[in-house]
Amino acid sequence: MRVLAAMSGGVDSAVAAARAVDAGHDVVGVHLALSAKPGTLRTGSRGCCTIEDSHDARRAADILGIPFYIWDFAERFTEEVVETFVGEYAAGRTPNPCVTCNEKIKFEALLEKAMALGFDAVATGHYARLSVVDGVPELRRSADSGKDQSYVLASLTPDQLSHAMFPLGDSWKTDVRTEAERRGLSVANKPDSHDICFIPDGDTKKFLENRLGQRPGELVDAETGAVLGRHTGVHGFTVGQRKGLGIDAPAPDGRPRYVLSLEPVSGSVKVGSVAGLGVTVIEADRAIWPSGRPLTEPTECVVQVRAHGGIVDAVADVDSDTMTVHLREPLRGVAPGQVVVLYRPDPEGGDVVLGSAKISGTR
Repeated sequence: MRVLAAMSGGVDSAVAAARAVDAGHDVVGVHLALSAKPGTLRTGSRGCCTIEDSHDARRAADILGIPFYIWDFAERFTEEVVETFVGEYAAGRTPNPCVTCNEKIKFEALLEKAMALGFDAVATGHYARLSVVDGVPELRRSADSGKDQSYVLASLTPDQLSHAMFPLGDSWKTDVRTEAERRGLSVANKPDSHDICFIPDGDTKKFLENRLGQRPGELVDAETGAVLGRHTGVHGFTVGQRKGLGIDAPAPDGRPRYVLSLEPVSGSVKVGSVAGLGVTVIEADRAIWPSGRPLTEPTECVVQVRAHGGIVDAVADVDSDTMTVHLREPLRGVAPGQVVVLYRPDPEGGDVVLGSAKISGTR
């Protein structure tokens, strides 16, 4: 096949491209320029898409002997990912920009361009597995459960998955680094990027305030209604947050307070004890079915609400593109705007993604 290898400049995408070459495919490497003003250097493991990253990707492509290009997706990334991120926080929700990036950039914008240029598939360094059952792709957890990225890929459609390749799905990260070193790739020991790539200093609150300004409101005790303090905007908080609340007086029982809910219209941030964080029912909408098989009856499944963690057994009841998920045990810190992903358990590992949806409410 003609394969377009998305090369971020990291070790995973470099090894994924190498394996596509080894498999006999006609591979072309491409680095996505996602920032109109990329930094020259990374700050340890923070940030990505810097000039340094593009150089690392080019060096890897040279070692592999494949053509290499840089495609400018900065404008679309800003519109689809950054502006969506800011808008969600302004509305009192907690988005996952990696989910949006995979959906709108890597497997929509990039895949569309690749198909138009005659490529058959896009290969990435994600840790996830794909299998085909009765001609339909199934997305599954990776062999390395600690690096599994099926959660952030669960918003992909069957057509997108049918043109995707995840060469690292059966590998462990330590083996990938060893392989990169054996191949002479300079990125073998390069730190993984983490946090939000377009906020390299990690200060999400400052980033949002620079774009949204200050939107003052009150910090309110959820149980008594007492005003405990003031804040500069609901965008500075997320459900489950404990630190940085800006409340001077301790709770009557001396225990920490947590953010329980956000009300963007009134600007109210309700706080309370950890007991108020327990969620047993999740409401979600905009359901997506990666295998093209929507659930038609209440279904036992495993759900995940964060990229790393928040996993419990549940029963999902679906009505068109909305779902109600009843958790077998409570989860804490579940926020509107996050994605809930449903999995069919596999006793041998590699749980299969059934579907995903955007969390609209909890109780």
